[in-house]
Amino acid sequence: MSEILNPTLKTQIVYQQSAGLQDVPTHYCPGCHHGIIHKLIAESLVEMDLLKTAVGICAVGCSVLAGDYINCDFVQAAHGRAPAVASAIKRLRPDTPVFTYQGDGDLASIGAAEIMHAAMRGEKFTTIFVNNATYGMTGGQMAPTTLVGQSTTTSSHGRVRAEHGLPVRMAELLSTMDGMAYAERVCVADIPSLNKAKKAIKKALTLQMQGIGFTFIEVLSTCPTNWGMSPVDAGKWVKGPMSEYYPLGLIKDWEENKA
Repeated sequence: MSEILNPTLKTQIVYQQSAGLQDVPTHYCPGCHHGIIHKLIAESLVEMDLLKTAVGICAVGCSVLAGDYINCDFVQAAHGRAPAVASAIKRLRPDTPVFTYQGDGDLASIGAAEIMHAAMRGEKFTTIFVNNATYGMTGGQMAPTTLVGQSTTTSSHGRVRAEHGLPVRMAELLSTMDGMAYAERVCVADIPSLNKAKKAIKKALTLQMQGIGFTFIEVLSTCPTNWGMSPVDAGKWVKGPMSEYYPLGLIKDWEENKA
C-alpha cells in the first residue's frame, strides 16, 4: 500500500517463512512450543546448507507429525526407538545430517535404554529432546520429567517424591557418558532464550557433522492444555519453576573438555 501511495518507496523484507518449513498449519495446541522449535530446526538446516540432505526421525507423541512441517526427509520410528533408527541411518550414510525429535514421554521413559546406549556408543547424530514435563498426546499423564507437586491425570494430588521419585534430568544423566560430545538445555519462552536455543542447535549439528560424537539439545517446552494454564502463564512457568529444577545452559562441551 505504501508503494502505491508513494512509488519512490521500496519494500524491505524484514522476515519471511523459512524454506525449511512446509507452508501448512500445524496441529499443535495454542501456546505449544513445538512449532517454535520446528522453526529453529528448519532455519538452522537452511542456514547451514543441510536441508536437502538432512534426515529427521520422528518419535511417538505430539511430535509424531514433525515430518509434515519440517521440509526434509523423515523416518517414523516405533515408540522410543528413534535413536536406534538414527544410529542405523548415520552409520550407513555418515555424511548425512541426522537428528531425532523426541518428547519426554518417548525419550525418558520407554526410550530410556535406546538413548542411553546411543550416548554411550557416541553415535554421531543429534537429538532434540522436548521436555514439557508430561505425556502431552495421550492425556497429560505423569512423565519421568514431571515436577514434584505437579498435578497430572495420573497424579491428581501432584507428584510425590516418596512414591514416584524425583524427576530425571536427562541432559545431566547422558552427559556422564564419554560418547556425549555436547549437551545444552535451552527454552524458547522469550526472544533471548529463543536466540540461544537456535545457537545451541546449530552447534550440535556442527559437531555432529565434524564427527565428534553424540550431541543433545534439551528444550524446556510448554503444554498449556495439559497444564491447565494460559499460554502466557505456561511460558512463565517454564522460566520459573521448571527452569529452577532443570537449569538452563551448557551441560557438557567436548571443546571445553578436550584439553
